[in-house]
Amino acid sequence: MSRLVIRLIINAAALWAAAILVPDITVTNEAAGLLIVALIFGLINAIIKPIVDLFTCPVYILTLGLFTFVVNALMLLLTSALSEGRLEVDGFWAAFLGGIVISIVSTLLSIFLSDDE
Repeated sequence: MSRLVIRLIINAAALWAAAILVPDITVTNEAAGLLIVALIFGLINAIIKPIVDLFTCPVYILTLGLFTFVVNALMLLLTSALSEGRLEVDGFWAAFLGGIVISIVSTLLSIFLSDDE
């Protein structure tokens, strides 16, 4: 259970960092709202993203993995659509940059907060 909580906090921190660094991304100031957005984002990445990855595998190969950034942007836009105003992403390019920021922050925090079991 603690691993799930750590992932939720990492997602929340990454979304918050994206909102600070990308001008066209805004996230609610409430901690509970940010955690809800992080939960939605985590569920989308756990359920929908693997299906999208499976169907777009040839595109990943052709672009040498760069299509990952497009898929991450689409997942962020979907999170924005489902979060009922708690997360606002104004356009694809904001989502694209936000996806890059989220990936970097999430990776760095995962390295430092990893649970070596």
